[in-house]
Amino acid sequence: MNKQTLQKMARKRVMIDNLVKFVSITFTVFGLCFLFWIIATVIVKGMAGFSLSLFTDVSAFGGLGNAFLGQLQLVGVACIVGIPVGLLAGTYISEYGTNQKTLNFIRNISDIMMSTPSIVIGAFAYALLVRPFNSYSGWAGSFALAIMMIPVILKTTDDMLALVPKTLREASFALGATKFKCITSVVFRAAKNGLLTGVILSIARVAGETAPLLFTSSNSNFFSFDMSSAVPSLTVSIYDFSQLPDESLNAVAWAGALVLAVFVLGVNILGRFLIRK
Repeated sequence: MNKQTLQKMARKRVMIDNLVKFVSITFTVFGLCFLFWIIATVIVKGMAGFSLSLFTDVSAFGGLGNAFLGQLQLVGVACIVGIPVGLLAGTYISEYGTNQKTLNFIRNISDIMMSTPSIVIGAFAYALLVRPFNSYSGWAGSFALAIMMIPVILKTTDDMLALVPKTLREASFALGATKFKCITSVVFRAAKNGLLTGVILSIARVAGETAPLLFTSSNSNFFSFDMSSAVPSLTVSIYDFSQLPDESLNAVAWAGALVLAVFVLGVNILGRFLIRK
């Protein structure tokens, strides 16, 4: 191959590289413009309906106080169910599982659950816990949210524990530690930031879900502490208010969306911070 051919190939590679960079940067800017447009719209319209009554009044009087409380109940119960199941399942796959076919099957099922549309999970929870009892309930809503949390925590736990060096385990076994002691005292401690990040990201994911709650917990215009009946939630209230032909209630929906966006954004930033720490 002569010198001219080599120079021609080099120029072609540089040209293709520059073209790919240009296209990548263009589409990145295009995507960021839409992101900032959405954030700016939520901030501008959300601040217009922001007031103290947003947090103190119930939905029946144009506030979202009951929706905030109901959302905390639904997500809190989902965390009680989803976090231990996800952590224990991920620990089993990473530390105790020996049959590779079974482990791959569990990982594939977990990946499928992560990509399943939330409305499908809501329909499943409806068929399992709402239809047989002829009543919407907070338990059904929390169950649907917990199902969405489990695969996220499971996969994160599996990945984070796999990153812990085997030498740490070998050192603890050499000192006479049992497998349980090694996992709880050495492996979990080394991977605690990653495990906590998985939990936080799973909470951020379910906190903004609407579809599964429409099928399960429905909504209520007043405070409700009874999880066996319909429980108000922030996301469903935002959806309901946004459909009404009343500008003041539409403004309340935008303000609720702003609060929810700030919460989810803050949780995600905290998760990224813990990953880097």
